[in-house]
Amino acid sequence: QLQASGGGLVQDGGSLRLSCLTSGRTFSSYVMGWFRQAPGKEREFVATIRWNDGRTYHANSVKGRFSVSRDNAKNMVYLQMNSLKPEDTAVYYCAVDEFPSPLKFSTYIYEYEYWGQGTQVTVSS
Repeated sequence: QLQASGGGLVQDGGSLRLSCLTSGRTFSSYVMGWFRQAPGKEREFVATIRWNDGRTYHANSVKGRFSVSRDNAKNMVYLQMNSLKPEDTAVYYCAVDEFPSPLKFSTYIYEYEYWGQGTQVTVSS
């Protein structure tokens, strides 16, 4: 199971930290990803982190503002979001790619087998 939390209402330029707890199953070499879906838009990739070596990749739209990290001991993945903009408003989802390719980062929805329930982030102007 995946449980995302930490969403809320924040002003333009503010910060939030999202958390995602993985429980009920141990994945040895998986990838965690964050996606978001704004009203009327398709779900899009935000960031991903490899569980074993901590390598990360961020979408261009959030690069330099968002940062994904993990805490292996707590089975937690975080998305630190700074300098938030109204266009960041969306439901944010965490997901697991259990069988990631060693040759590239997982950035497509179909690559992820498990999804959390989502947490709402609203940035007011």
